[in-house]
Amino acid sequence: MGKGKAPRRTLDSYTLRNINKTIKAGDCVLMRPAERSKPQYVARIERIVADARGGNVKVHVRWYYRPEESIGGRRQFHGSKEVFLSDHYDVQSADTIEAKCTVHSFKSYTKLDAVGNDDFFCRFEYNSATGAFNPDRVAVYCKCEMPYNPDDLMVQCEGCSD
Repeated sequence: MGKGKAPRRTLDSYTLRNINKTIKAGDCVLMRPAERSKPQYVARIERIVADARGGNVKVHVRWYYRPEESIGGRRQFHGSKEVFLSDHYDVQSADTIEAKCTVHSFKSYTKLDAVGNDDFFCRFEYNSATGAFNPDRVAVYCKCEMPYNPDDLMVQCEGCSD
Protein backbone atom coordinates (compact mmCIF):
# COMPACT_ATOMS: atom_id res chain seq x y z
CA MET A 1 0.00 0.00 0.00
CA GLY A 2 1.40 3.43 -1.01
CA LYS A 3 1.95 6.31 1.34
CA GLY A 4 -0.76 8.94 1.55
CA LYS A 5 -0.02 12.59 1.04
CA ALA A 6 1.53 14.18 4.10
CA PRO A 7 -0.84 16.68 5.71
CA ARG A 8 0.00 20.28 4.88
CA ARG A 9 -0.78 23.32 6.92
CA THR A 10 -1.22 26.91 5.84
CA LEU A 11 1.23 29.40 7.34
CA ASP A 12 0.39 33.06 8.08
CA SER A 13 4.01 34.00 7.35
CA TYR A 14 7.42 32.47 6.78
CA THR A 15 10.92 33.85 7.34
CA LEU A 16 13.34 33.26 4.49
CA ARG A 17 16.69 32.67 6.15
CA ASN A 18 18.70 33.28 2.96
CA ILE A 19 17.50 36.91 2.72
CA ASN A 20 16.38 37.44 6.34
CA LYS A 21 12.90 38.64 5.27
CA THR A 22 9.45 37.49 6.30
CA ILE A 23 6.86 36.82 3.60
CA LYS A 24 3.09 36.52 3.81
CA ALA A 25 0.17 36.09 1.43
CA GLY A 26 -0.19 39.20 -0.74
CA ASP A 27 3.53 39.97 -0.83
CA CYS A 28 5.31 40.23 -4.16
CA VAL A 29 8.61 38.42 -4.60
CA LEU A 30 11.43 37.86 -7.08
CA MET A 31 12.00 34.19 -7.83
CA ARG A 32 15.08 32.48 -9.18
CA PRO A 33 14.79 31.50 -12.87
CA ALA A 34 15.92 28.08 -14.07
CA GLU A 35 18.46 29.78 -16.33
CA ARG A 36 20.72 32.25 -14.53
CA SER A 37 20.99 34.42 -17.67
CA LYS A 38 17.24 35.20 -17.48
CA PRO A 39 15.74 37.93 -15.28
CA GLN A 40 14.14 36.94 -11.99
CA TYR A 41 10.46 36.05 -12.14
CA VAL A 42 7.95 38.33 -10.41
CA ALA A 43 5.13 36.66 -8.47
CA ARG A 44 2.49 37.47 -5.88
CA ILE A 45 2.19 35.01 -3.01
CA GLU A 46 -1.33 33.66 -2.67
CA ARG A 47 -0.71 31.10 0.09
CA ILE A 48 2.17 29.54 2.05
CA VAL A 49 2.03 25.88 3.10
CA ALA A 50 4.34 23.55 4.99
CA ASP A 51 4.38 19.89 5.99
CA ALA A 52 3.15 18.89 9.45
CA ARG A 53 6.61 19.53 10.98
CA GLY A 54 6.86 23.03 9.45
CA GLY A 55 9.37 22.00 6.78
CA ASN A 56 9.24 21.64 2.99
CA VAL A 57 7.66 25.08 2.62
CA LYS A 58 5.86 25.79 -0.65
CA VAL A 59 4.39 29.02 -1.94
CA HIS A 60 1.29 29.19 -4.10
CA VAL A 61 1.94 32.08 -6.47
CA ARG A 62 0.24 34.09 -9.18
CA TRP A 63 2.76 35.08 -11.83
CA TYR A 64 3.37 38.48 -13.30
CA TYR A 65 4.50 38.39 -16.94
CA ARG A 66 6.94 40.82 -18.49
CA PRO A 67 5.85 42.31 -21.85
CA GLU A 68 8.36 40.16 -23.77
CA GLU A 69 6.77 37.03 -22.23
CA SER A 70 3.31 37.94 -23.54
CA ILE A 71 1.74 37.26 -26.92
CA GLY A 72 2.61 40.32 -29.01
CA GLY A 73 5.78 41.03 -27.03
CA ARG A 74 7.18 44.32 -25.79
CA ARG A 75 5.74 47.49 -27.32
CA GLN A 76 7.13 51.00 -27.42
CA PHE A 77 4.86 52.22 -24.62
CA HIS A 78 5.75 49.45 -22.16
CA GLY A 79 7.91 50.70 -19.33
CA SER A 80 11.12 48.85 -18.48
CA LYS A 81 9.65 47.92 -15.06
CA GLU A 82 6.17 47.01 -16.36
CA VAL A 83 4.63 43.63 -15.55
CA PHE A 84 1.17 42.16 -16.19
CA LEU A 85 -0.77 40.24 -13.53
CA SER A 86 -1.57 36.93 -15.20
CA ASP A 87 -4.09 34.16 -14.66
CA HIS A 88 -1.16 31.72 -14.34
CA TYR A 89 -0.97 30.11 -10.88
CA ASP A 90 1.76 27.75 -9.68
CA VAL A 91 3.30 26.11 -6.62
CA GLN A 92 7.02 26.67 -5.99
CA SER A 93 9.52 25.92 -3.25
CA ALA A 94 9.99 28.88 -0.91
CA ASP A 95 13.74 28.33 -1.40
CA THR A 96 13.47 29.83 -4.90
CA ILE A 97 12.53 33.27 -3.52
CA GLU A 98 15.49 35.61 -3.86
CA ALA A 99 13.99 38.92 -2.71
CA LYS A 100 10.82 40.79 -1.88
CA CYS A 101 9.65 43.43 -4.35
CA THR A 102 6.84 45.92 -4.77
CA VAL A 103 4.41 45.97 -7.69
CA HIS A 104 2.79 49.40 -7.70
CA SER A 105 -0.30 50.57 -9.51
CA PHE A 106 0.61 52.62 -12.58
CA LYS A 107 -0.55 55.82 -10.88
CA SER A 108 1.48 55.29 -7.69
CA TYR A 109 4.56 54.21 -9.69
CA THR A 110 4.56 57.46 -11.67
CA LYS A 111 4.56 59.41 -8.38
CA LEU A 112 7.62 57.67 -6.90
CA ASP A 113 10.50 60.01 -6.16
CA ALA A 114 13.00 57.27 -6.98
CA VAL A 115 12.50 53.86 -8.59
CA GLY A 116 14.50 51.06 -6.99
CA ASN A 117 15.57 47.69 -8.39
CA ASP A 118 12.69 46.05 -6.53
CA ASP A 119 9.98 48.44 -7.84
CA PHE A 120 7.66 47.38 -10.69
CA PHE A 121 4.29 48.57 -11.94
CA CYS A 122 1.19 46.88 -13.33
CA ARG A 123 -1.60 48.48 -15.36
CA PHE A 124 -2.97 45.36 -17.10
CA GLU A 125 -4.18 41.89 -16.23
CA TYR A 126 -3.14 39.27 -18.79
CA ASN A 127 -4.84 36.06 -19.91
CA SER A 128 -1.94 33.72 -20.68
CA ALA A 129 -4.04 31.35 -22.80
CA THR A 130 -5.64 33.92 -25.11
CA GLY A 131 -3.18 36.81 -24.90
CA ALA A 132 -6.03 39.16 -23.97
CA PHE A 133 -5.43 42.17 -21.73
CA ASN A 134 -7.78 43.78 -19.22
CA PRO A 135 -8.38 46.61 -19.73
CA ASP A 136 -8.08 46.05 -23.46
CA ARG A 137 -7.49 49.75 -24.09
CA VAL A 138 -5.26 52.34 -22.54
CA ALA A 139 -5.45 56.14 -22.67
CA VAL A 140 -3.24 57.77 -25.29
CA TYR A 141 -1.48 61.09 -24.95
CA CYS A 142 0.45 63.63 -26.92
CA LYS A 143 0.58 64.19 -30.66
CA CYS A 144 2.16 60.74 -31.03
CA GLU A 145 -1.08 59.21 -29.67
CA MET A 146 0.84 56.60 -27.70
CA PRO A 147 0.05 55.39 -24.17
CA TYR A 148 2.22 56.92 -21.48
CA ASN A 149 5.57 55.22 -20.90
CA PRO A 150 6.95 56.35 -17.52
CA ASP A 151 10.51 55.84 -18.82
CA ASP A 152 10.05 58.61 -21.41
CA LEU A 153 9.90 62.31 -20.63
CA MET A 154 6.58 63.93 -21.52
CA VAL A 155 5.94 67.67 -21.41
CA GLN A 156 2.45 68.91 -20.59
CA CYS A 157 0.98 71.88 -22.44
CA GLU A 158 0.09 74.66 -19.98
CA GLY A 159 -2.77 75.84 -22.20
CA CYS A 160 -4.72 72.64 -22.85
CA SER A 161 -3.10 70.29 -20.29
CA ASP A 162 -2.36 67.70 -23.00
